[in-house]
Amino acid sequence: MNPHTYIRNGRQCTVRLAETTDAKRLELIRLQIDSETEFLDREPGEAYLDAPAFTRLIQLDRDTANRVFLVAEVDGNLVGFSRCEGSSLKRKVHAVEFGVGVLQAYWGFGLGSALLRASIDWAETNGIHKINLSVIEANEKAVALYERYGFEQEGRLRHDKRLRDGHYYDTILMGRLNGI
Repeated sequence: MNPHTYIRNGRQCTVRLAETTDAKRLELIRLQIDSETEFLDREPGEAYLDAPAFTRLIQLDRDTANRVFLVAEVDGNLVGFSRCEGSSLKRKVHAVEFGVGVLQAYWGFGLGSALLRASIDWAETNGIHKINLSVIEANEKAVALYERYGFEQEGRLRHDKRLRDGHYYDTILMGRLNGI
């Protein structure tokens, strides 16, 4: 996959394949993203991945046909990432699970859209039939973004997450079929 570069807010934005040299920065970015939003599954510090774990993950994703790890840069600085993770089970090898995270200071740069578009392009090019994702109902901007890119709501997990405000929120399950 070739890098995709565009200009937004007078800044150069790039989406490209992750390199093992990105591992240390990814460790720090993931921790920061987890502390900036409640829309993810993790509390800050939970399911922590250090740089060696990111190195292994990036290498595994590069070596596995139904996986891709992408990063987003603004003016050459790493500010976000996305992954599509496929299964090794034969009955599920055609589908991947999409996840994304962007530092809050870079929301509004179109990076979530660019990472999603690059992931869809990768999936279509690599014969992936379906992309799945889950999103908390409170993240209305993300739900609208996914719908703009052809994702449909396929289910709902009621009261699936409890946020700091003490309220329970549903998780929306969404999917996009490629080549249909």
